[in-house]
Amino acid sequence: MTDLFDSSASEAKVQNAPRPLADRLRPKTLSEVIGQQQVLGPEAPLGTMLASNSLGSLIFWGPPGVGKTTIARLLADETDLTFVQISAIFTGMPDLRKVFEAAKIRRQNGQGTLLFVDEIHRFNKAQQDGFLPHMEDGTILLVGATTENPSFELNAAVLSRSQVMVLTRLTLADLDLLLARAEGEIDRELPLTQDARDALLEMADGDGRTLLNLVEQVSAWKVKEPLDAKGLGQRLMKRAAVYDKSGDSHYNLISALHKSVRGSDPDAALYWLARMLKGGEDPRYLARRITRMAIEDIGLADPDAQTHCLNAWQVYERLGSPEGELALAQAVTYLALAPKSNAAYAGYKMAMVAAQKTGSEPPPKHILNAPTSLMEDQGYGAGYAYDHDAEDGFSGQNYFPETMERPEFYLPVERGFERELKKRQDYFAKLRSKRASG
Repeated sequence: MTDLFDSSASEAKVQNAPRPLADRLRPKTLSEVIGQQQVLGPEAPLGTMLASNSLGSLIFWGPPGVGKTTIARLLADETDLTFVQISAIFTGMPDLRKVFEAAKIRRQNGQGTLLFVDEIHRFNKAQQDGFLPHMEDGTILLVGATTENPSFELNAAVLSRSQVMVLTRLTLADLDLLLARAEGEIDRELPLTQDARDALLEMADGDGRTLLNLVEQVSAWKVKEPLDAKGLGQRLMKRAAVYDKSGDSHYNLISALHKSVRGSDPDAALYWLARMLKGGEDPRYLARRITRMAIEDIGLADPDAQTHCLNAWQVYERLGSPEGELALAQAVTYLALAPKSNAAYAGYKMAMVAAQKTGSEPPPKHILNAPTSLMEDQGYGAGYAYDHDAEDGFSGQNYFPETMERPEFYLPVERGFERELKKRQDYFAKLRSKRASG
């Protein structure tokens, strides 16, 4: 009988234990990695580093299930470095000190260490600073993995000593190749029709690990006839879309929605709105941002756009979800098809710059009220022309500070209602010039 200290028996048990399909299919060389050729190809950054034997510290940025851990492990094999993996979720400073001490001992013995830090963005700024001296003296070669934008989540010092590699979600072609490998590993085809196979790939949503987990489930089914897409859908749930309401996905998708509206594409705008709502975004946040789009990108080309947005916001507040979300969809559609102008928005920004430059310049005295005799003596209100008494209801007086040349902030476009506003502006400009010339 073996005991707890019989290491050879324990290792044998581990080797014979069942292994998940994702673990069994883990690539053994970088050439076996599916996808990510923008990083791994011969002329790509990692391929070039390896060819020149000049591998440096790296940050892998990408969604889950695209090979960050696998590539890091294979890089250690390719460069004869000891692979050490930690997770920022479960590792504290005492653990990090032990990792660094072990790496120092290896280095003294002529062996380098590739330290793979999963979820590196979970470390706070002070913890990230702890890596710097060990990166600089060569004790470790750091490879971090993150699903969040490194620009926001990692110290500038860590970023300056690393190269960021962007890994992308797997394409349907990549997933199809992975599915074929999985079927080769289990030594049989899945009991699915072609449309069901296509549906299975879409369910994985670009995540290779998710696909292999789905394959394991499907391969265990006892079915007499291949399942079609409908049958597959009844037995499997689609992977939840990746969406973090406080992270990159949030900002990327609201940017996509805003730019689709600005680009007058109602179909794309509705798609991104639906993606955010499906991801669990607060409809009130969307209502606020949609109203901002009306102000920034439609402006006075269609003054009704703001009213539509405010009404949609109010309808949502009264109806709630899911009925109220239709009002937001209608507002987005209206904005996408409305004439566009940022003239008022751009004019406001220019006015803010001018206000900053001119500081405390007072208004001209002729438009100031004079409630006291002292103010009258100072010339307040002297020469003011009451516009309603003037011809055409327009005096043409100057309303800017006396030391300031008259600027132009609002430049309406020849679209929508602003076409009419431009006519009015040109009309008043001619009258102003006429009155100024006497």
